[in-house]
Parts: sequence; structure tokens; C-alpha cells
Amino acid sequence: MRAEGQAHIDRIEAALALVKKSLDWDRALRRLDELEARVQDPNLWNDPKQAQAISREHKQLKDAVETVREITTEMTDAVEFVEMGEAEGDDEVIADGLASLSGLAARADRDKVKALLSGEADGHDTYLQINSGAGGTESQDWAEMLMRMYARWAERRGFKVETVEYAAGEQAGIKSATLLIKGDNAYGYSKTESGVHRLVRISPYDSSARRHTSFSSVWVYPVIDDDIDIEINPADLKVDTYRASGAGGQHINTTDSAVRITHQPTGIVVASQADRSQHKNRATAMNMLKARLFEREMQMREAVAAGEYAEKTEIGWGHQIRSYVLQPYQMVKDLRTGVTSPTPDDVLDGAIDDFIAAALAQRVTGESVDVEDVD
Repeated sequence: MRAEGQAHIDRIEAALALVKKSLDWDRALRRLDELEARVQDPNLWNDPKQAQAISREHKQLKDAVETVREITTEMTDAVEFVEMGEAEGDDEVIADGLASLSGLAARADRDKVKALLSGEADGHDTYLQINSGAGGTESQDWAEMLMRMYARWAERRGFKVETVEYAAGEQAGIKSATLLIKGDNAYGYSKTESGVHRLVRISPYDSSARRHTSFSSVWVYPVIDDDIDIEINPADLKVDTYRASGAGGQHINTTDSAVRITHQPTGIVVASQADRSQHKNRATAMNMLKARLFEREMQMREAVAAGEYAEKTEIGWGHQIRSYVLQPYQMVKDLRTGVTSPTPDDVLDGAIDDFIAAALAQRVTGESVDVEDVD
């Protein structure tokens, strides 16, 4: 086997090994047999909620197992094809076989990420909340850049994006915004973006053309199902109403339709202004609060399971900083992945996918994801 072909094989085998380790392969096969028997039981749908949960788990596990088997079979066929070409001295057959292995390696990398999205809420829709940090207009402009980049990244993946809350900055950018991203595995694909994001650039708002560092925080939390019951004491809530900002016609400027809810025990704040009805905005904000509390509880469970228990205030976003440098001529470099691109939209489109794969692999192997700092 030529070195090029062996490199593709190694790449495929590494991806499959990671997926098998994540699934706990032997246990996954036994569990799949159990689920196959249960979904064929005619009495399963006597309890619709349980039936939906079992069906969802069955589909997810079956897809992951079949993906591994299909890639393994196709790799074996491609290797035999290359070896046949080498034995016969047929360069055209060898080239076709190597091309098949190259395409299969790319597919293995894509399917690896999807197979690793096995968390409790990975398949759900997601809220993505962006808040500008200290720095005034600079940070607000950076927060708006992030909002546009995430929206375009989601749209490129075929997700539907809705703006739930939007607070414009005084001169430019935004103070905060919340996006609702709908699509298959929306939360799983975007959850690794939670954290503090830093941008280093020559400020367009500084007449002296000095370099500025701007910070914005990103929260990602899943939209929860109706069958997940989260109890909230009304006495713990502080509810404020205010006039929505931004474009929206006369109504949006004359009524206090927007709703902000503060959960006082945790300090979590959510807001909604997507609808003209205050009642609907309050319902949306409550759903967002439940989602935040659910995501917080999931983090606690993962930390306890990993033997890394800490106080709740020590768990969550803020433990990672993704850094970007806006270079001359609008070239952007993501310092975590090393991806450089002519536009912020393009670099984020590639950087998110690269970082998702690295972060999910870290959960399985325990190997850290390197971060290059910027002074």
C-alpha cells in the first residue's frame, strides 16, 4: 500500500476508533439488540412518551452503528481495489482506489462528529445568547460580528434562525442578542461555542489606529422537551417589562411588550422581545430560563460523573477563551484552530466545525485542546 493510501487508512481507522470508544462498542451492540426488540413490541405505544424516547434512542444508536459498519466495509473494498491495481500494475485502478479512500476519509471525519453527538440534549434545538463585554463600542461591534457569523454558519448548515432578543448598542453593534437555532443536532453542534470570545484588531473607531482587544461572552443552551419537568418557585423570579429596541414599527416603540426574567438564586437573566404580545414573550422567556437551568444541571452531572465536582458558580462558560485576530485587509485568524480566511463569516464557518470535532474528541480521549494566546 502506497504512503498516500496508508495515510487515508490511518485517518479512517482513527475516526472509527474514536467513535467506538465513545459508544462503548460492545455495550452499544447489546443495547441496540435490546432496543430492536422493544420497538417491535406492539405494546410499546401504550405509553407514548416512553415510546418516543425509546424510538429516538434506537434511531440514534442504529445510525451510529450502521455508519461505522458501512465505512469499515467500504474501506476494505477500496483497499482491495488498490491492492488489485498494484498487483496488475494498473495506475488508473490505483488512482480510483486512492480517490475512494480519500473521499471515505473525509466522510469518516464528518460522520465522526455526528456520531459523537450522543449527549442527552445534543439533538435538540438551541438558544445562543451573546453579550458584549467591557469596552463600549468596540465590544458591542464584536458582539454583533459574532451574532452575524453564528447566524450565517447556522444557515449554511440548513438550520433555521430566529432572533428572540436584541439590544442595540448606542453607536454601533449590540449589547446583547439571543438567537433560536432550529435543526437536527443544533445544540450538539453549537454547544462547544459557550465561553468568552476575544478579538484583537486595529480599531476602526480609534483615530490613532491603535490595536484594541474586545471581549464578548456566548451562552449556548438547549431547547427542552415538554416532557422534561423543571420546577421554578415564582418567588425566586424578578420579572421586568420594557420597550423592545430595534426596528418593528409603531407598536414596538409604544408598548412594554418585551420581558426580562431574572432567576435570583442563580443570577440567570433571560429576555424575549420576539413577539408583540407580552404574554407570549413571557412564555418564551420562561422556556429559556428552564433551558438554562436544565443546561446548568447537565453540567453539574457531567462534572460529578467525571469526578470533578465544584461549586455551581465554578462550572459553566468562562473556562475557555477563543481568540481571533483581525489582520490587515480583513484577514481573520482563529487562534484555536489556526484557520485563516478573508472574511469573519468564512473563518467561523470552518473554525466551528474544526473545534467541534476537537472538543468532542477531548471528551472521549481526555486530551486537551490547545489554545494559542495573544498578547
